[in-house]
Amino acid sequence: MIRRLPKAELHVHIEGTLEPEMMFDLARRNGYEMPFPDVESVASAYRFTDLQSFLDIYYKAAAVLQTSDDFHDLITAYLDRAAADGVRHAEVFFDPQTHTSRGVEFPIFMEGFRTGLEEARRRHGITSGLILCFLRHLPPEDALDTMRAAEPHLEDVIAVGLDSSEVGYPPGLFADAYQLASQLGLRAVAHAGEEGPPSYVVEALDVLGVERIDHGVRSLEDPDLVERLRDEQIPLTVCPLSNVALHVVERIQDHPLPQMLDAGLLVSVNSDDPAYFGGYVGDNYRALVNGGGISRQKLIRLVANSIESSFLDVAGKRALLDELEQSVGDEG
Repeated sequence: MIRRLPKAELHVHIEGTLEPEMMFDLARRNGYEMPFPDVESVASAYRFTDLQSFLDIYYKAAAVLQTSDDFHDLITAYLDRAAADGVRHAEVFFDPQTHTSRGVEFPIFMEGFRTGLEEARRRHGITSGLILCFLRHLPPEDALDTMRAAEPHLEDVIAVGLDSSEVGYPPGLFADAYQLASQLGLRAVAHAGEEGPPSYVVEALDVLGVERIDHGVRSLEDPDLVERLRDEQIPLTVCPLSNVALHVVERIQDHPLPQMLDAGLLVSVNSDDPAYFGGYVGDNYRALVNGGGISRQKLIRLVANSIESSFLDVAGKRALLDELEQSVGDEG
């Protein structure tokens, strides 16, 4: 049933879909010497204590991505997997600074992404867009320079986002980069309230003007913020298996998503960095169902929320919601 329900995925980092097998294939193709001896050693390294322990490996692994073909193959593999999970619309994060810092410039990765997105539209009927993310552990001036460099390459880019290490890097630091993105016609999202406090969620909304919060699970600590999120129906893109892998919560049974739903929040289910956290979007839905607290009715609501939370236009959302209604009816 989870696979058959038409859904959107709104919080997935394309660099975080780099499976160990592909990592080694690309390293061989590019003559890059991996810091791990074999696939098994990579997989065994995926035991994280917090967000930073994950990021340390994440950035090293991305170094195998060097040519347009590499980026094409990466996004194609993700979209093939997403289609198998019933994803009909994907809004995909990418981290340009991870690549430009090592000499891989915008024309290289954007060409690979664009050809992969177009092929997926033809092959699977998946609509899609890219979200350009700023790395918050780098200086805000670097984010602004990245936005300027991106300006000639914004085809298929629908929004900007903010990711990487959260604690100690409040969203307001990046107001200038977000202001330029807005002037260029891009929408805005930001990671907030994963490891950082609820005040980061408020700051992302009020200073950056974001329309959607990525993660946001710590919002529950602030009743006034919960009331605002509910009243304004601000989407929260939640990633349950990621939260367990990075010890935001210890077990899927402890995850606050059911509580967030019961509070009337517009939450959706997403995969974050599925190659590292043990599950793509369908696996995240299944984990919630198997972990308890998510009934069939709530499952359908979460899928509908993913569509409502997307940046699709009104007609696009209506078409997917109609398809969902038909799918639910066919399920009985």
